[in-house]
Amino acid sequence: MSSEFFNKDIKKSCLWCIHGKKSEYTDDVFCKKHGVTTANDYCRKYKYDPLKRTPEKQTIESNFSNEDFFL
Repeated sequence: MSSEFFNKDIKKSCLWCIHGKKSEYTDDVFCKKHGVTTANDYCRKYKYDPLKRTPEKQTIESNFSNEDFFL
């Protein structure tokens, strides 16, 4: 599960940077280094914070049999 948080293929975004904070009222991000930016931006100071990102939900298969639940 931790590999979801630290995947190298995650698109960089100011939303997930340690320097950014999402605005409560708009989709803008307040950056300590560059001021107000959009969520799609990122800069050289970008540093990923895994606690700011929520991974996409995974679907669970529903085709279980009774044998799947016995030891």
